[in-house]
Amino acid sequence: MLKALAAFPPSISKTSVILRKMSTLTHPKFISVEGSDIHSRTKSDGFRFSLVSYNILAQVYVKSAFFPHSPPSSLKWKHRSNSILEVLKNLGADFFCLQEVDEFDSFYKGRMQELGYSSIYMKRSGEKKRDGCGLFYKHDRAELVLEEKIEYNDLVKSIQDGNSSNDDERSNVQTTQPDKQKDVATKNGPKTGTEDRGDPNDPRVRLKRDCVGILAAFKFKGPSQQFLIVANTHIYWDPEWADVKLAQAKYLLSRLSQFKTLISDRYECIPEVMVAGDFNSMPGDMVYQYLMSGNPSSKQMTDCIEEPPIPLISVYASTRGEPPFTNYTPGFTGTLDYILFFPSDHIKPISYLELPDSEAADIVGGLPNFSHPSDHLPIGAEFEINKD
Repeated sequence: MLKALAAFPPSISKTSVILRKMSTLTHPKFISVEGSDIHSRTKSDGFRFSLVSYNILAQVYVKSAFFPHSPPSSLKWKHRSNSILEVLKNLGADFFCLQEVDEFDSFYKGRMQELGYSSIYMKRSGEKKRDGCGLFYKHDRAELVLEEKIEYNDLVKSIQDGNSSNDDERSNVQTTQPDKQKDVATKNGPKTGTEDRGDPNDPRVRLKRDCVGILAAFKFKGPSQQFLIVANTHIYWDPEWADVKLAQAKYLLSRLSQFKTLISDRYECIPEVMVAGDFNSMPGDMVYQYLMSGNPSSKQMTDCIEEPPIPLISVYASTRGEPPFTNYTPGFTGTLDYILFFPSDHIKPISYLELPDSEAADIVGGLPNFSHPSDHLPIGAEFEINKD
């Protein structure tokens, strides 16, 4: 026992050392669209809720060889898991759309439940895949009324079955590799560099990427009785397979459109719609153009051949402009994560989660580190619904 304690002065314990490192965590704030701290606003014109999207970096991908710029102890599971939990607790959003969630049953489900959150989890398909998408919601604020899981591998079935209703997705899958886009996935290279992608000339092989998503419909508790649909997803990473990403984005919005109709008919309501996730695509890429092209006020309208079934607006693009990056490593810096919403006369973003600039001391050298437990940054927004 004395030998074990010798590594630390009498007044310092291992727990206090961990807590000291956690104290360096950066705690971003929600900034009012009107230009002041959101907490300075006292008047509410309607019902409010908040949503945060965050790729938390699955521990299975965390190896010092992949992140040589990161302090080794900041990559340890015990430190990272508690740091991530502390970030989520501090943000306190009504809804969390998390990507790259592993250790769901052993850690996040129970720990988030202690903080007042219920959850939906969709693990990636494939024998070697250990992470997935998690959607966490405050059960004292919202009731889950219906959920659907999205397997993007279902696109393969449409080709095998010769289903003509999926011609759009089939036509988007090229039989030769497209021109290389911006290298938006350099940071993912080590994670999937050993992946056997098979014959790139076979569209059934191209579409089998083991990516997933979640669709969930909620009914807010209390006087509002408002219905909300939240979609959470993680799109395929490889910049050379942009056609696959686009096929997944189209499938997502197709399923979302059907889900919205189902909720509207079953509950005789007009639900608001949120879409969040890691789209592994930068502004200007095909996926981004497609997602934005349904918005008549968007400049992306003329850049995309077809209009999506549901028009969407990016929270950041419509308020402060897309951030210069949501993923920050020495190998890649860029924007990959988005929160989108269905525009209507009844809903508007009133705040967004602040992000650091490239000169900020807490990100210099690249992520993750003791200030940021993931190589991604959380993004978020607070919305106001007014039905009057």
